[in-house]
Formats: sequence, C-alpha cells, structure tokens
Amino acid sequence: MNDCIIGIGSNIEAERNIAEMLRLLAAEVDIVQVSQMVQTKPIGIAEQADYTNGAVRIRTEMSLETLSLYLKMLEDRMGRDRSQKKFGPRNIDLDILIWNDSIVDPDYYTRDFLRKSAHELGYESKS
Repeated sequence: MNDCIIGIGSNIEAERNIAEMLRLLAAEVDIVQVSQMVQTKPIGIAEQADYTNGAVRIRTEMSLETLSLYLKMLEDRMGRDRSQKKFGPRNIDLDILIWNDSIVDPDYYTRDFLRKSAHELGYESKS
C-alpha cells in the first residue's frame, strides 16, 4: 500500500470544487486525512481570485504513475480548462507532493503553504 500526500488548489468556486473532488477521490482511494484549507495569493498572474489550498493524505494500491494519470483524469472530469495560462485560474489543481515519505514535487520547497499542509498531515521532512 502506498502512502501519498496530494496538494489541492482551486480559485473557482473552491469550496464546492474541493468538496466534489474529495467525494470523487474517496471512491478510488483511502482518504486518511484532509488538511485545513488556507487562502493564498495567486502566483504568476496577480489579476485573479485568491486560491484555496490544502492537501489530502491517501493510501492507495496505485503506482505513482497510475495515480498521477488518475489525478489528471479527475481534473479533466471536473472540467479543468487546460487552455488557460500556466498560473491562470483553475477550478481544481491536484499535485502529488509526497510519495511514500519522499518529496516528489519541487514546489514543496518553495511554497510555505504546501510544507505546512504536509506537516499537518504528519509528514516530517528529513532535510
């Protein structure tokens, strides 16, 4: 069984979209814990709504590659518009941060809210 922490972000109907994403995710994986959600300023493109960010800790039998593909499919299923600019508005954004106690997303090191969410879910950085 694999242990994983997934970063969550949304700035379009965030409360509704995050709740729906968690409902859909729970049908495929074991949700262990969800962090508090925090408001953050947008990165890259300032002229957009603030983001709601947090994380979810899951357990899954999926491989890293399979889970990554599943999360992209889940974003698409929820209507994520991939034609937007890289740091543009999004209804849901899911990124694998921690995989079996290893940091796999370099944004972990540069975004304080990701580190705080992972720590809240029990991840202790070894660096």
